[in-house]
Amino acid sequence: MQRILSKKRAMEIIADFSRTAVLVVGDIMIDHFIWGKVSRISPEAPVPVVDVQKDSIMLGGCANVLNSIYTMGGKAYVTGVIGTDSIGKVFLKELNQRKIETGGVIVDKKRPTTLKTRIVAHGQQVVRFDKESKKSISPAETKKILEYIGSLRHKIGTIIVSDYNKGVVSQTLVAGIRDIVKGSGVLICVDPKQSNFFLYEGADIITPNHHEAQRAAGMEISNGDDLERLSDIILRRHNFQAMLVTRGEEGMSLFENGRRIVHTYFPAQAKEVYDVTGAGDTVIGVLALCLAAKANLKEATCLANLAASIVVGKIGTSTVSREELIRAI
Repeated sequence: MQRILSKKRAMEIIADFSRTAVLVVGDIMIDHFIWGKVSRISPEAPVPVVDVQKDSIMLGGCANVLNSIYTMGGKAYVTGVIGTDSIGKVFLKELNQRKIETGGVIVDKKRPTTLKTRIVAHGQQVVRFDKESKKSISPAETKKILEYIGSLRHKIGTIIVSDYNKGVVSQTLVAGIRDIVKGSGVLICVDPKQSNFFLYEGADIITPNHHEAQRAAGMEISNGDDLERLSDIILRRHNFQAMLVTRGEEGMSLFENGRRIVHTYFPAQAKEVYDVTGAGDTVIGVLALCLAAKANLKEATCLANLAASIVVGKIGTSTVSREELIRAI
């Protein structure tokens, strides 16, 4: 870390978090965790019987990215679509408790709020079931999202497009965001889930994991040379300024697109990995917050990598607080 980012510089960036603002655009979800113990197998079917001890509701999807920014002390905005159901009301309540404005949240009575329920016993996920719609949102809803983004153009430093492929993110939406922020200095960061990266053209930074990058480039990574070729294909084809590839236990690779593509490797920092749920959300949330605080890409990636090492040591959809990041530094 010292070569790229001194402790003094890291603390300067973090100190600026409270003076920065990030907008998160994407698929809003709620994560429901049911925690319990297993001591027997059901006589009705060969499945474990979970003795429920507690349950918890957490912000998920793009809302987990939002929560990452909030817990880091940054000003957070969000826009996306929820249903008229009780889970949608839970989401709005969670925003109100954090004093995050709800003006960008569109309520659609024809679709459910995405809910992912996980049953966890003895620290292991037993089963997950999802309630969701993957149908694309209407042009009218896309227009409302773009109008909300336009209203924040002069208040934010970065925009995160958090795509979970649930119908909010489209080529029309990304192109509209690009037109809104053109010439403003606001950076667009994309966490992709769809293999067609043409959807995201016009974004400044894209943060796929290595599986997503392989699918987008149409090639497999078996060594460092493959990764270099893959980055060249994606960056040249889609004209992104940079790509940050998260590689699990192998760390992260940042590729910057200039006259030549520059590769900077960041080794994994985690001592123990318990759960990678939400790690990608933490990475893009901290990255965008650092960029809004005027960190350069390498500095921002260094802090995002450190934050990811903390979150994978927790079970469930988790975030990293500003205090935890400072302690790690």
